[in-house]
Amino acid sequence: MVSASASGGARAVARCEVLAVSPFSDSAEGLTRTYLSPAYIAAQKQLATWMTEAGMAVRRDAAANLIGRYEGAQEGAPALVIGSHIDSVCNAGAYDGPLGIMLGIEAVAALSSSGTRMPFAIEVYAFGDEEGSRFPAAMLTSRAVAGTLDPAALEVRDRDGVALGDLLDLAAYPSAARSKGEILAYLEAHIEQGPVLEAERLAVGTVTGIAAQLRFEIGLSGMAGHAGTTAMGLRRDAVAGMAEMVLAAEAVATAGPPDLVATVGVVEVPSGAANVIAGRSRFTLDVRAGEAGVRNRAADEVLRRFRAIAGWRDLGLSVRQVHDLPASPCDTALTELLDAATAEAGHKPFRLVSGAGHDAMILAALCPTAMLFLRCRGGVSHNPAEHVEPADAEVALAVMSGFIRRLGDKLEPA
Repeated sequence: MVSASASGGARAVARCEVLAVSPFSDSAEGLTRTYLSPAYIAAQKQLATWMTEAGMAVRRDAAANLIGRYEGAQEGAPALVIGSHIDSVCNAGAYDGPLGIMLGIEAVAALSSSGTRMPFAIEVYAFGDEEGSRFPAAMLTSRAVAGTLDPAALEVRDRDGVALGDLLDLAAYPSAARSKGEILAYLEAHIEQGPVLEAERLAVGTVTGIAAQLRFEIGLSGMAGHAGTTAMGLRRDAVAGMAEMVLAAEAVATAGPPDLVATVGVVEVPSGAANVIAGRSRFTLDVRAGEAGVRNRAADEVLRRFRAIAGWRDLGLSVRQVHDLPASPCDTALTELLDAATAEAGHKPFRLVSGAGHDAMILAALCPTAMLFLRCRGGVSHNPAEHVEPADAEVALAVMSGFIRRLGDKLEPA
């Protein structure tokens, strides 16, 4: 139950916790909320109620994004969009995505309760498919809004064989696109999903940009054999080769700058058995860095080492690139506004790069973007142990409110 007397930041945190359980989760234990599932629809209905209470007009677009609009001093004015995503990974935490939406609602509620209208409208977006945990594509709904969506990407099915086209009108989906004249800027508040702010003992930080990402699917083929009768020197073991490659990727990333990371997140051994030398293995490789050049050089070196390992182990190697997201710098002027609002709220401005992808990187094709990170305990995310202190959410709300006011001051005629 959310206390009616709770302050805005605390209420935002409490509302995230409300949405972390049934009927807002697809699973009985833990939070799993996938795009267009019953839990997703239930969460949208609850969000629509909170948006309406905050003084917004609410609609749902053709991509099933939920949007609340608070008009500016002039009806129809371009909008500052504040948003994040309402979907989750499997067995998620409560705050990854929803907290940014809740803080946007609270920022509007504060303006509405005081009767304040800005020289721009404010729209709060609850995007639907940032995580890509249901269909084999991510950020479909923000790409639709940004106008960068390839319609071919909509021809997807989930693990149960349900097509996206069974749930929504794919022909209408691209009509969710917004024009550049409609949108002034985009602001996203999000938990850091890392330990930097906690290590710095800071509640919030200004994001300077989102790291460039490359993702590959790697396949290895060797020779299956009996575990007890094949001498070690005669083996073409696809699992041993994979293990050596995983460590090679780790070594390359460890030797690079602090924002360079390499991750093997999925490993598979088809037809694996306890008494069989693996003849095949598959794994994913994800390489990220703040600058595309750093990322690309690291990925090239990792793949060079993979080829060398495959060569001396006599393994077949296949490499398929499945993802290439460029670095997405945040707008310099908006970043400075966030820093100024942070200082005004009595906190030290601090800047950092986001290693994780966010809807903000997609919206950058439509408008200038800004991001504010909130401290999360232990840097834990994509995990039920996610935790945000209400006091930190209060700081974030104060910074967002200051940002909105300062943006309004810039746009007011002299």
